[in-house]
Amino acid sequence: MKIVSIILARGGSKGIPSKNIVTLNKQPLLSYVINASQKSMVNETWVSTDCQKIKDISKSYGALVIDRPKEISGDFNKSEEALKHFSNNVDFDILVFIQPTSPLVNQNDLNRGIEMVMTNKYDSVFSAYKEHWIPRWTKDIKPINWETSNRPMRQEVEEQYVENGAFYITKRDLFLKSHNRYSGNIGIVEMPNYRSFQVDTLDDLQLIGKLL
Repeated sequence: MKIVSIILARGGSKGIPSKNIVTLNKQPLLSYVINASQKSMVNETWVSTDCQKIKDISKSYGALVIDRPKEISGDFNKSEEALKHFSNNVDFDILVFIQPTSPLVNQNDLNRGIEMVMTNKYDSVFSAYKEHWIPRWTKDIKPINWETSNRPMRQEVEEQYVENGAFYITKRDLFLKSHNRYSGNIGIVEMPNYRSFQVDTLDDLQLIGKLL
């Protein structure tokens, strides 16, 4: 059974210029997930990109590279488009889709997910953390799924899982049928909240740099 990882790292980024290779503790951001993948049960670690600089950095850290077509590398192109392009051009059985903006993910997280799929317990899994209930509001200051006249106690509300976006694992044949990262019997790989941060802003970068 061949297990491959794919890291989608296009060159365009509005929040942080060249975000996928921005320096984090003297290393390019992308390198953290490449290293986690290489230390895991993954047989091949791939990066899909439309950027020559990202391509060169990926190769320097030992990753294989597939060129992502420009027509599926825009701000509004879904990840599934690049995953489909990859799946149509690379042979594998299990796909481990890792996001480069989640540098706190490690090989143990990935291995737990891979084993859940390899044993056929689940067809696809994704990473998430468990969250206690907290009062949430809309932008126009209206409570979401609760009432101010009857504010529940935290222990009265069931905990929920929050997808942290670190990684998704699925079987190739199911993905090619559904073109969806989630399919079949879906499971969750629980990660702690403190390792679920993603790099979207410069503040995130500073915080995660202290956690690494």
